[in-house]
Amino acid sequence: MRIFFPYIAGLVMLLSCANSDPKNSTPAPTPAPTPAPAQTRIKVYTLDVVAEYPHDVTAYTQGLFFHEGQMYESTGQYGLSSFRKVDHISGNALDRFGFDDDYFVEGSVILGDNLYILTWESKIVFVYDAKTLKFKKKCDYPREGWGLTTDGTSLIASDGSSTLYFMDSDLNVTRKISVTANSKPIRWLNELEYIDGKIWANVYTTDEIAIINPSNGNIEGVINCNGLLPRKLRKPDTDVLNGIAYNPQDKKIYLTGKNWPKLYEIRLVEAK
Repeated sequence: MRIFFPYIAGLVMLLSCANSDPKNSTPAPTPAPTPAPAQTRIKVYTLDVVAEYPHDVTAYTQGLFFHEGQMYESTGQYGLSSFRKVDHISGNALDRFGFDDDYFVEGSVILGDNLYILTWESKIVFVYDAKTLKFKKKCDYPREGWGLTTDGTSLIASDGSSTLYFMDSDLNVTRKISVTANSKPIRWLNELEYIDGKIWANVYTTDEIAIINPSNGNIEGVINCNGLLPRKLRKPDTDVLNGIAYNPQDKKIYLTGKNWPKLYEIRLVEAK
């Protein structure tokens, strides 16, 4: 099924995100990274839906990723946060654990022997054994947790601002980039995924995914996912697009959202 969208000149929806605070929480100020060089053309993409699968409609998706061919998902909300090992074909959880009601879980990823799980406002990162999913430790974290991914060497995190943080396995920041579209900072970067040398980022409250150059922060492409979840499948608690997973073993890409009943395998088609 082909999903068609109008050409988005100037990234109107992305740029509008800088004018409001969708989570009613002001991110802590951080030193501004060196501005990225100006760019001239941002590619715009449509989607082909290759396949669709069931997704737990109670899952408020915050993190979604594959590791060694297996899908994992972290879900949010106070009192409902969880981490799951998921059969992405059936949508069933093969293993799962929850969190105390004080924690609102956000992005998650595996790097090396560790599974890292961010929390939103608690400034805590949970670390588990990547193979057994056994708890290892809690670590202090100096900012809000939003999205989390890895390039295989560094952890890469968002905090709702226009900055992405590259960290080592001990959560020490090694460098930062400012994410821009034609030199304008783009805020509300949320769930992240590293795909073929680029960072994909959901832009919170929009139906858009930014494709970011990790070396300079330039947005090189934008994917408009408006209409991906049909109106007939939306319920009162259906929330925004949030969830990008890439399986390196077969190079398939999957998208879902918070409390969505479907997980979609997609491929990109560049808009003409």
